[in-house]
Amino acid sequence: MPETPASSLDYATPASLRDSVLPTSALLIVEDLSVRFKKFVAVDNVTFTLNAGDLLGLIGPNGAGKTTLLRAIAGLQPTEAGLVRILGERLDRWTGESMRHVGFTPDTPPLYEQLTVRQFLSFIARGYDLSGPEINERIDFWLEKVWLSEKADQKISALSRGMRQRVGIARTLLPNPHVILLDEPAAGLDPAGRVQFREVLNELRRQGKVVIVSSHILADMGEYCSHIGIVSHGRLLKFGTVREISQAGGDLTRSIYRIALSRPVVDLARRLQAIEGISDLVEQDHKFSITYDAGPDAAAQLLVGLVRAEVPVCAFGEVAGNLEEAYLATGVQQVD
Repeated sequence: MPETPASSLDYATPASLRDSVLPTSALLIVEDLSVRFKKFVAVDNVTFTLNAGDLLGLIGPNGAGKTTLLRAIAGLQPTEAGLVRILGERLDRWTGESMRHVGFTPDTPPLYEQLTVRQFLSFIARGYDLSGPEINERIDFWLEKVWLSEKADQKISALSRGMRQRVGIARTLLPNPHVILLDEPAAGLDPAGRVQFREVLNELRRQGKVVIVSSHILADMGEYCSHIGIVSHGRLLKFGTVREISQAGGDLTRSIYRIALSRPVVDLARRLQAIEGISDLVEQDHKFSITYDAGPDAAAQLLVGLVRAEVPVCAFGEVAGNLEEAYLATGVQQVD
């Protein structure tokens, strides 16, 4: 699971947003969920569980069922079979009050374009029975987090697509939901906006939220997701941690390490023989790669061994798995 960076969220968070969630609690459980449109099965027997702080990335071709799955989890799409549990409660038995625990942002957020950003968010806040100073406190907080503070008094009709996406995300986060569902949230964001969006996601994980993101930008998902789900024809073909999916069925106890040298070493293979557990040496110019045990402790032990073997290391790192390669390896095809 990717580590979430230290954040300024803790000291700036309004008091009404600080309700804690036990990190061991299963916030979202999806059991045998199916959605059918007449003869077409859009979601087919999907099952998974997410705990506090988990961030699931859904990937798959257009028409695979990702959006329908998100809508079903949000309670917006009737289901044929299965159930969804959020905070231990069955979604089909929830009251309107309970639904504030779920937030959903579609790929094109519905916005009232003739309102300013602040007016729109104030309207949404009152729909959740927020009032007084709490409304402005939360609006200011989330506008800062999605980098829209300077646009607060601008009409939504004048905003770019990327800025509208940010307004939609702020609208979803305003009532402080425990489970957050985002459908193609990075669409329309420029590179800087995508970096900022990753920071928001990391902060939500630090709060103990469960987040599900549907996206086609696989390179980004490897940066911020803890789990990946590959969807095709309504079925969840693969589900696991980023590392499990990226390894594409490989040995999770071993990793590839890439090392750069400050100068050529003629007898490199002989020096590496002194380090037990190394295999698959591949040399290229002033660099080489090897296979060794996975994990931070193993990496530290390997580096110590390289130094003791007088290998002139100037750069050292574990090679991350490639989500794009893992996805293509499933043979998923575009849905007709």
